This record gives sequence, C-alpha cells and structure tokens, in this order.
Amino acid sequence: MRDAVTSLIKNYDVAGRYFDRNALDSLKSYFESGTSRVQAAAAINSNAAGIVKQAGLKLFEELPELIRPGGNAYTTRRYAACLRDMDYYLRYATYALVAGNTNVLDERVLQGLRETYNSLGVPISPTVRGVQIMKDLVKEQIAAAGLVNTAFVDEPFDHITRELSEIDI
Repeated sequence: MRDAVTSLIKNYDVAGRYFDRNALDSLKSYFESGTSRVQAAAAINSNAAGIVKQAGLKLFEELPELIRPGGNAYTTRRYAACLRDMDYYLRYATYALVAGNTNVLDERVLQGLRETYNSLGVPISPTVRGVQIMKDLVKEQIAAAGLVNTAFVDEPFDHITRELSEIDI
C-alpha cells in the first residue's frame, strides 16, 4: 500500500527527476490536509457500525426489491453479507482517505471484485448506490465532528463507484 507521498516519490524516482513545483504543491496540500484526514478517520471509526447500518437501511428503503423473496439481500445470510461488504468498503475507503491515495482500494478491494460479483449474481448498481449512501453519511458525520471542508472525502468513495461502474468484463 502506498500513500500520496510514497506514490509521488516513486513516480519521480522512476523518471529520474527532482521534485518540480507541482510535486511540491502536491506534498504541501497532502500535509496541510493531514489533520483533517485523521479527524475524518476518527469520526468514521467512532461510528462505523452506525454508518453501515444506516446505509443499509437507506439502500433497502430505496430498493426494497433487494430484501423481498428472490432479491439479492433476501435471507438473513445474504443481508448480513451485504452489510459485511459495505463495512469492508467503508474500512478501506478510510484507509485510502488517510493515505490520500486510492492505491489500497485497487490492490485490496477492486481487483477482481466486479468479476466476483458477476459470477455470484450480485448486482453492481445497488452496490454502487450503497457506497454513495455511505459517502453521504460519512460527510455528515465529519461535518458534525466540526470539519468544514469535507470535499476530500469524495475521492475514495467516488473511486470505488467509478471503478465498479465503468469496468467491463
């Protein structure tokens, strides 16, 4: 897993270049947002179970066919698996948020996920919607914790939804 700093260093090292103004600005931005990233992670960690539960309730309220007979979250086992996966996405999105880099999502979550879901018959669009709902709930939690600018929270959640939505098998 790489963070924003190690990724930047790797890219410049591979090119055999010294840091330029863009690299320095990128580093400055990452370090300036560090406290906010840690505060955001703390807000998520303190209520992760609640965020997942709320997101699940809202998802099933919006898409009740998922929990009806024949739906993909019908039966206790499938319902629990859906919430487990949402928790998994939230945890890794938090890692990416702190790292300022989505690399961990690609390495640990997204590689092969779409193919796995397709082979199991898990619909992608409700998964994407669940991640979007969690993003909104996380932004609310972070704002309630006193952080004014919550835009940096979008990156990991949007990366998950974009990658799940756009990759064709």
